[in-house]
Amino acid sequence: MASTTETAAVQAAAGPGAAAPAPRRTRLWRGATPWLFLLAPLTLLIVFTYAPIANMVAYSFTDWDGVSPELRYTGAENYTELFTRPDLFEVFWVSGYYLVASVVQIAAALYFATILSFNVRFRNFFKGVLFFPYLINGVAIGFVFLYFFQDGGTLDSVLGLFGVETDRAWLGTPESANTSLAAVSVWRYLGLNFVLFLGAIQSIPGELYEAAELDGANRWHQFRHIIAPGIKPVLSLTVILSISGSLSVFEIPYIMTGGATGTETFVIQTVKLAFQFNKTGLASAAAIVLLLIVLAVTWVQRRLVPDDKVDLA
Repeated sequence: MASTTETAAVQAAAGPGAAAPAPRRTRLWRGATPWLFLLAPLTLLIVFTYAPIANMVAYSFTDWDGVSPELRYTGAENYTELFTRPDLFEVFWVSGYYLVASVVQIAAALYFATILSFNVRFRNFFKGVLFFPYLINGVAIGFVFLYFFQDGGTLDSVLGLFGVETDRAWLGTPESANTSLAAVSVWRYLGLNFVLFLGAIQSIPGELYEAAELDGANRWHQFRHIIAPGIKPVLSLTVILSISGSLSVFEIPYIMTGGATGTETFVIQTVKLAFQFNKTGLASAAAIVLLLIVLAVTWVQRRLVPDDKVDLA
């Protein structure tokens, strides 16, 4: 009864032509509805992302072996061991191979995305061919290329068809093994960058290309003055993903070599510390250090190449 009287009073004060405001309960439901939709994803994010990170930070200050129900607080001892043992950071040199490979990957993806954004024959077919490797399971890719690079395997057989005889062990030396593994990563993740670039290029208004053609601009001029500025935010994103991916490589080298022959990465080393040597506390500290390195590299990259607003009109 009170709410009805209150509503009538508000309507009388607002005048006969004004719309009646929504009841208080309706306003509360409207304000709570977005949070109800966000409740499930936020719960999953907290449970499976932020809570494990918090536990990992706590474990990094202990000597927990991952099995014992008891753990002992050791302060910054794990971090001290990480920064005083050069062998724990030498594996970052392996990331250099993947960093170089990511440059090749970005360049190739940008090239194919630019070519296939124009009206060429069989472009839908080539789009599928380029993106298909990214859909394949990483374990399957590792086993396929393990036979591809083995002695007398697929690669040696193909080279033999062209008269090239080789008894090289492609995964037998650190240089050739890391180069081979980096090439596999390029083949697998090329499709992801290709799709990102292609979507960014296709979002550029077509009128700009028509105006450029009327002005006599060729394909190179269109790429330089229209495509390159238009995809700058996506290019910046792919650079960040490539750098962070190069520092945290795990799947391909772990499946194909297990980190042997000088192919061990920082993540593989961290996994071995936790599950092979039962040093979960030290492995947690290593994971935290890797996370901080990736965040620092991302911050520096964003400072050097700010994400400016693109205006091609």
